[in-house]
Amino acid sequence: MALPHILKDFNLFGDGHNWQGKIPTLTLPELSRRMSEYEGGGMDGPVEVDLGQEMIEFEWTAGGMLAEVYDTFGSPIHDAAMLRFVGSYESDEDGQVIPVEIVVRGRHKTIAMGEASKGDNNQKTVTTTCSYYKLTINGQEKIEIDLPGYVFRVNGTDRLAERRQALGL
Repeated sequence: MALPHILKDFNLFGDGHNWQGKIPTLTLPELSRRMSEYEGGGMDGPVEVDLGQEMIEFEWTAGGMLAEVYDTFGSPIHDAAMLRFVGSYESDEDGQVIPVEIVVRGRHKTIAMGEASKGDNNQKTVTTTCSYYKLTINGQEKIEIDLPGYVFRVNGTDRLAERRQALGL
């Protein structure tokens, strides 16, 4: 029998604030590469050429009021806001727990205030565009993307190191 590791619980921290119990849902950032078709003479068909990272966005919902979210809104600094997702993925097959951590830095692009009604938790949805992303699974760094720093590391291998060297960076 093979069962997947299921996200049993998570927490979100924002700019050092512990939001335990205050974030009912979130959409983890999608990792996507910007691709362009290329087909030259002597080729039987096109291939996709990797032109770099697409925009990284993290959408999350706060239950009730988190006043500190507004502190960095509209900041002129590309990495003014820091979010840290921690998740506990667990197997119902053998009980093994795999910790997952995603750290992003960026700006809050939108803060959707949502509907307000007496007695409701009046959820706010925040979209954060990210200039930095790091994924760690079970203590091992899997992906690190530092867009302004021109770093793209997968399993510890920096795939842009030779380009930086060629550019004198």
